[in-house]
Amino acid sequence: MTRLVECVPNFSEGRDAGVVAAIRDAIAAVDGAVVLDVSSDASHHRSVITFVAPIEVAVEAAFQGMREAAQRIDLTKHQGEHPRLGATDVVPFIPLEGATMEDCIALARALGARAASELGIPVFLYERAATRPDRENLADVRRGEFELLRDEIGTNPNRRPDFGDARVHPTAGATAIGARPFLVAYNVYLGDKSNLQVAKDVAKALRHSSGGLRYVKGLGLEVDGQAQVSMNLTDIEKTPLYRAFDMVKMEAQAQGVSPTWSEVVGLVPERALFETAARHLQLRHFTPELVLERKVRAAVSGGESLAGFVASVAAPTPAPGGGSVSAHVAALGAALSQMVAGLTIGKKKYAAVEAEMKALALEAAALGGTLTGLVARDATAYDGVMNAYKLPKETEEQVAARTAAIDTALVHAAQVPLDTARACAAVARLAATAATKGNSNAVSDAGVAALLAEAGCKGAAYNVRINVSSLTNRALGAPLLEEVAAVLKDAMHHVGVATAAVEAAIGA
Repeated sequence: MTRLVECVPNFSEGRDAGVVAAIRDAIAAVDGAVVLDVSSDASHHRSVITFVAPIEVAVEAAFQGMREAAQRIDLTKHQGEHPRLGATDVVPFIPLEGATMEDCIALARALGARAASELGIPVFLYERAATRPDRENLADVRRGEFELLRDEIGTNPNRRPDFGDARVHPTAGATAIGARPFLVAYNVYLGDKSNLQVAKDVAKALRHSSGGLRYVKGLGLEVDGQAQVSMNLTDIEKTPLYRAFDMVKMEAQAQGVSPTWSEVVGLVPERALFETAARHLQLRHFTPELVLERKVRAAVSGGESLAGFVASVAAPTPAPGGGSVSAHVAALGAALSQMVAGLTIGKKKYAAVEAEMKALALEAAALGGTLTGLVARDATAYDGVMNAYKLPKETEEQVAARTAAIDTALVHAAQVPLDTARACAAVARLAATAATKGNSNAVSDAGVAALLAEAGCKGAAYNVRINVSSLTNRALGAPLLEEVAAVLKDAMHHVGVATAAVEAAIGA
């Protein structure tokens, strides 16, 4: 399984396209690294390069970018609106498919050690990679910028780097390297530069460090003759894009100024724009699954990758959860049953069961498709329950309507895992047949299929029961509980047959 990370190094060059292109090309030349975006700003005198890479090559790609920047950028001659420490100012690693924050912390440390030893650039670790609390916030690490750090690094113990000697590189300065969640760089413009003080006031009201929104960092800057509120949104799940814009607008209008336009620097997750659009249009019950292109991509690509699914399960969100995972593991059980049948078909020794194995393979393939669909259905059913709980409850009529809607959604949410349980029991039956009649060399695979079906069926039953337990009218769920118990009993019978066959084959 490929583990991918995103890396978004910021370089102190935004005016010389040739230098930026050379840095970009140095990164892209590393096999496996893919540059997704290059954003340059002449006023900030800064470029942001976004690339993705497997964790095995991410450090090499970032290092080659740092090497090129160190050779081409002289920070002693650099002037721009944006604060900076070095030619390569910051290098954050962000976990993507299959990768964890711990992976990114390890990458940050590996790059820091290499940059210090091979390039002579002192490195400060920040955000999740920080080795001390006062360096978690990038603004604290960068306070006073290159010039103050140059004066203090050798005399102030608090300015000693995590890697490298206590002196800045004479032209490349120092670099902050870290690991963090996805960050959105977002700027809102407030018209002419005469509004610069307004932009600074708004940024102060906005940023968390001075009492504003959590997970927002902000500065008021003059850019291209305009007043700009420059923001980093460090957790768009908890402080979404639209909330930051709304607060900028409110604070600016309090001083008689309105936003003129805004921009994203680099890349932004599509969910951030979907959330903003849904809020602006006041769309109820919106989910990204309503977007046509997502459905088309999933159909064309064959669905979400395994690494992507695992990452979505690990995310701190309620769905996909246990119900989706139950369907997924049972789908793997169906695939294993199909595999055993395929290994049996065409073998003279098993000619007597060839027709049965062919039928088993077809049924297993169909069940796999059904269970794959149930993975998504379970997550969607949960969304329905959450939407019902969000209904208004100010009046008695609203309370009654909300209660009825919740019960309806819970019954539907229980019916989906019941469908999963039925499919799991069918997989267990196929696994038992594969174990007792299929190719004996693959009997352990049939046993694994049965165990996966068992896990899926028990997990689905848990989900039926927990949804029924939340019903106001428990009688609505009684038939569901009765059926899921019978389905689980049937599944366990077939699992017992399959595992007994495995034990008989390998027990000796």
